[in-house]
Amino acid sequence: MTNEWLEFQAYTKKPTYSAESKHDLSYLGRFTFKTITDFEGFGRILTIIARGYLFHDQDGSLRGGNPYERVEYARKALCAWCSIPDKNEDEPITNFGALASDFPELVNAKGEGWCYRHVQNIVKFVKKNPDAVSEKAKTTVALISKGFKTEWKKKVRQLQVPIFALNTKAAWALRFDDILADALELGALRTEEYILPPEKENSIAALDLGGVPFEVVCDVIAYCEANKPTDTDWVVLPIANFDCYYGNTNFSKKWLSKIPVEILSREVSNGVSRVKLNI
Repeated sequence: MTNEWLEFQAYTKKPTYSAESKHDLSYLGRFTFKTITDFEGFGRILTIIARGYLFHDQDGSLRGGNPYERVEYARKALCAWCSIPDKNEDEPITNFGALASDFPELVNAKGEGWCYRHVQNIVKFVKKNPDAVSEKAKTTVALISKGFKTEWKKKVRQLQVPIFALNTKAAWALRFDDILADALELGALRTEEYILPPEKENSIAALDLGGVPFEVVCDVIAYCEANKPTDTDWVVLPIANFDCYYGNTNFSKKWLSKIPVEILSREVSNGVSRVKLNI
């Protein structure tokens, strides 16, 4: 979770669609089914993508110049990633196939953006490999294959609503303007994993972790230390993206609530989870 460049690559490179067992959800890539059905975690996903195109070259190295001069370039990258093959020319448009020459890794000439293609490939994998996936996965994919395009199209239109627009239907409070502003403030992606010092890991191992895997506790602590703001001890924890990182929902449903208070305090307000380290 702390190597943001690898996370960026997971959202822009072609995933491998495979499963070693019915409990293996590797074919989802760095998504969960909740990401696709409820769009959980898309704020971080889109911000990571924007930061990649604002601050980095294709090999991960830092770009020179003023990132504010690349805002429109990053906006086009977001549009390409979100693109949907649609002949309807209603405004705002959702088909950004015209950007295929600028962002061939994100969209093709048909307007099939990275996100759309990824979801379609998941659907194809499950349908072609029924013996490799669970019955629950089959049921969820059946729902996705029927409703994803329509719902995603609504989200892509809402993403394009100007930040100061009046009388808007953008009930989904996530817009390209907000994403780009966050990306500029957060800066370049971290290209290396944040490693806890051995003495910190030893102190964690000596505690009763309440059944939470040791590696998970270390991941949370490393994330908090790497992302702690300068003006507060509280860190916003992207729970849905942690689920995506682990490839299932164990983190949100089982582990997070069991991490002992000796390690961290947690508070939730308006759906936002904040944590503070006590170790």
